[in-house]
Amino acid sequence: MDGTLQERARATRRSLLEAAASLFAERGYAGTSVNDISSRSGRTSGAVYFHYASKEGIALAVVRDRFATWPELAARYTNDTVPPMDRLVALSYDIAKALAEDPVTRGGARLWAEREVINATLPDPFALWTAATTRLLAQARATGHLAPHIRPAPTARALVRAFFGLCSLTEALEGTATITARLAEWWHLTLPSLQAAPER
Repeated sequence: MDGTLQERARATRRSLLEAAASLFAERGYAGTSVNDISSRSGRTSGAVYFHYASKEGIALAVVRDRFATWPELAARYTNDTVPPMDRLVALSYDIAKALAEDPVTRGGARLWAEREVINATLPDPFALWTAATTRLLAQARATGHLAPHIRPAPTARALVRAFFGLCSLTEALEGTATITARLAEWWHLTLPSLQAAPER
């Protein structure tokens, strides 16, 4: 396949994935058909089946694309000149923004919530978040910024789950516009219990 055809195939796959993600976010998995994806993307149903084989296949691709991997987000929080706890808070705001505004991320989140009705095994979307959070907490401990009683791995697991619950429940009750404000409230409550007491 020459370069022009490869680029055209990539563009088609991307348009199908983004159309499907938007529909999954709006209507859920059961409420979205291959014909809906075809219509939203401006491509044929044949194109959907050619690139993704099935509705389950495109749902899996949506989850993998952003929600379960976060490659660009995780890479941005390796700057050792910024305190680890500051990087952890910044990461949470970026993920919250994606969950509120990015159609592919939103589609992935809804698909994962509906995973029981999808005939495919969806990847664990929290593994990378938890690993990154564990790493940042361990760095905070090494630099003396973490409270002595805090253990990085179990704390990371609790933080990631609480964070996702906060975002999901806030959206359900208030819509996405208030997620940033609610996250700020959550950190004001949570950070003091994580941070080491200032030296006197």
